[in-house]
Amino acid sequence: MNERRAVEAAIAAVKTGRPVRIGSVTVVAVETASDEMLRLVDPSSTARLLISGHRAAALSLANLRDAAEPGRPVLIERSPWLDGESAKALADPGLDLSRAPLGPLRPVALEAEAEARAALRLARRAGLLPALWLVGAVEGAAAVAIDDLRADAADVALVARAKLPIEGLPDTQIAAFRAADDGQEHVALIIGAFGGEPPLVRLHSECLTGDVFGSLKCDCGPQLREALRLIGEAGGGVLLYLRQEGRGIGLANKLRAYALQDRGLDTVDANMRLGFADDERDYAHAAAILRALGIDRVRLLTNNPAKAGGLETAGIAIAERVPHAMPPNPHNADYLATKRRKSGHLG
Repeated sequence: MNERRAVEAAIAAVKTGRPVRIGSVTVVAVETASDEMLRLVDPSSTARLLISGHRAAALSLANLRDAAEPGRPVLIERSPWLDGESAKALADPGLDLSRAPLGPLRPVALEAEAEARAALRLARRAGLLPALWLVGAVEGAAAVAIDDLRADAADVALVARAKLPIEGLPDTQIAAFRAADDGQEHVALIIGAFGGEPPLVRLHSECLTGDVFGSLKCDCGPQLREALRLIGEAGGGVLLYLRQEGRGIGLANKLRAYALQDRGLDTVDANMRLGFADDERDYAHAAAILRALGIDRVRLLTNNPAKAGGLETAGIAIAERVPHAMPPNPHNADYLATKRRKSGHLG
């Protein structure tokens, strides 16, 4: 089984609550593991709970050394009260204000830190809450290497390319690229011609609520439409539509973040309470797609310095940053202000 298939199999397994072996550890996801599966893989009820540093901080463990670094996994000792339902209640911040107090929580030393980091990365790629049971060896568990889950494993392959007429735009083609590390399919719209000059490029992260349903909670839909207009007006360029819903945390977790925002948290604090970083995206896949299209220098349409930095780190030169600000509405004004204040977005 090649690396891509191993990662795809591991993602499928963790999504459906089945065990996955990563190096020397075997994990099952708290969110998806059934009681029957837990009894099968952990008959003695001794499995420990692995959570992210961000979630540990939300659970008031930030004073502990292992929780002080947000990206560092935290291992929780197994207690008699900590069963499948209790673990789900701990992992899901939507229950923080309604559940009875749980505990005590006792972090313990984490020996296989590299494997633990890879396991949490796998959960995030699967769109799950970053909370896993560390169980003993399980015969038949899906297996994936730590290196296969590294953040910079970003090769892509062109899957299909075709003409795509779009109203108001010059001749456009659509190309689908499949990522070698996780099997996700990203799309490039190649618009018009850019005559050897650095093309105008927009990296647009998938947003079902904004792009499709016209949600007013974010500015994604207007950004997408305006980007297409600007690229067409420039005579050509590329829009990459990247499978990075919710700044990389996935659709279900984005909706969980929305529910936390309804309770008064801002977009950054909501992501962190879920156990994620403010922004879980990286742009290595975007850079790989641009290189596959023969592009190594771009005019980048963005207000997010992290996009420019991510492309430059991956070897794509930024000839110019072109501002891309949308006017606020009453529903997203605080959201846009938070992105500027906490995430470094430019006006």
